[in-house]
Amino acid sequence: MCSLISSKSHYHLGQLPLPPLRTGKWEYGIARVKMSGRMEVVCRGMLKPRKFMQRRRKLEVFKDAADEADQRNWRRIMNEIDEAGSAVSVLSSEKIKNQTIPKDLVVGTLIRFKQLKKWNLVVEILEWLRTQSWWDFGKMDFFMLITAYGKLGDFNSAEKILGLMNKNGYPPNVVSQTALMEAYGKGGRYNNAEAIFRRMQKWGPAPSALTYQIILKTFVQGDKFKEAEEVFDTLLNDEKSPLKPDQKMFNMMIYMYRKAGSYEKARKTFALMAERGIEQSTVTYNSLMSFETNYKEVSNIYDQMQRADLRPDVVSYALLVNAYGKARREEEALAVFEEMLDAGVRPTRKAYNILLDAFSISGMVDQARTVFKSMRRDRYFPDLCSYTTMLSAYVNASDMEGAEKFFKRLIQDGFEPNVVTYGTLIKGYANINDLEMVMKKYEEMLGRGIKANQTILTTIMDAYGKSVDFGSAVHWFKEMESSGIPPDQKARNVLLSLATTDEERKEANELVVHFSENNSLPNVNGIVKLVDGEEEEDNYEYFDAQLVRTYDELSGEVS
Repeated sequence: MCSLISSKSHYHLGQLPLPPLRTGKWEYGIARVKMSGRMEVVCRGMLKPRKFMQRRRKLEVFKDAADEADQRNWRRIMNEIDEAGSAVSVLSSEKIKNQTIPKDLVVGTLIRFKQLKKWNLVVEILEWLRTQSWWDFGKMDFFMLITAYGKLGDFNSAEKILGLMNKNGYPPNVVSQTALMEAYGKGGRYNNAEAIFRRMQKWGPAPSALTYQIILKTFVQGDKFKEAEEVFDTLLNDEKSPLKPDQKMFNMMIYMYRKAGSYEKARKTFALMAERGIEQSTVTYNSLMSFETNYKEVSNIYDQMQRADLRPDVVSYALLVNAYGKARREEEALAVFEEMLDAGVRPTRKAYNILLDAFSISGMVDQARTVFKSMRRDRYFPDLCSYTTMLSAYVNASDMEGAEKFFKRLIQDGFEPNVVTYGTLIKGYANINDLEMVMKKYEEMLGRGIKANQTILTTIMDAYGKSVDFGSAVHWFKEMESSGIPPDQKARNVLLSLATTDEERKEANELVVHFSENNSLPNVNGIVKLVDGEEEEDNYEYFDAQLVRTYDELSGEVS
């Protein structure tokens, strides 16, 4: 095993080598290897199995024989529902078979699906119970049903249930109004959600802390940052605020500033939490880490989190692994992943994919293959992203024969290659100036009904411009427009860089100006300036999704 970082700090080491030429003595489980006049580090037992990852049979304890029978019967029903994908069919047949269904069993089933956030099954069961004469469908059932519709973003059904509640003598309250507001928010009707919130503020029922949490999240999802900031500022005003903002609200605002790209405001909000005595959580630090692309900054925030005696979660580790991987510091990325396993934090498939990408970027095929195999061993079966990332390792190692063999395996294992998969292969052949194979893979992709994207067309344009002539590059630049893909900043930069004569530079400028009339490229006296540095290709969609999901889990639920 190679866990090369302490619990509080990270040591910046050399690169993990490919198969070593000469090995020295083993010391503390680490082999020091002399390669090209420098000392490198090799791990022994990389990603070895951890006990907590192995399946263990839980010891079950029952009160008595009757309790054991009830528990086993309930689990049987839950398994049948899971297999059938429908709850009503299983519950109906159970009622026909036994003439009745214990109410405790129904309530337990509802609560379990609510805990699992399987809101579609919660809705299905409650709508069925609403039609059953033996079930007294009451106030709490209505609350759970409208909440479930809210979580699903089904505002039409939520409105319908609200109407039924009024007919049954249950006037609108903070629970039902918050659920309806959430339904509109999750359904993308942000203005409707805001209207309900403003009505609650003016006429009642008064919004609860959960209402504020949900409206802030709704504003952030709808990119209504100004509105979210206004609501939060009101909560910060001790004279006007109906309640004090809590940790979840602060976390959401930090996340919002991350989404809006305002790091300074996120930092201020983070500092304000401490000033107001609001406890900072792992989620708070994860939000700050997701801002950074520099591994040193991400590592510093991670260290701050540990000094605050907060336990990193899988998102924390994934952010740090990602930062090290993008910086081509593969050994630190691996060490962080090993530390996560040592801490007993169960990785996700995405976390494995991020570690796989760390080795793939540098074309470290052997290490990438070890990660790929470890996924299967730990029952995180590789997805198309995993296969494409592994394919990229071969490409970045300029091993196109290995890439082709792995591409065949990808198809044999039942995966359909997508535009990213083909883009990876096309990039590989472009890197070795094999235009014949570039076009073969391009035509094969089109034959599968996959449309080219901006990245692929830019890659082909660049390859032809370097290997053939500037005119070929111009052809592919124009091909973007005919394909309905306006050239982006990177494509324009590539075209400008390929122009070597005054005539070519003039033509390139005219083309770029033509395609950038409605864009914000730097333009001085009709000359488009080449922007230094490539466009940021990395994105944090995964972390955004993870953070939002964490906020959902931390947010209080309407009972």
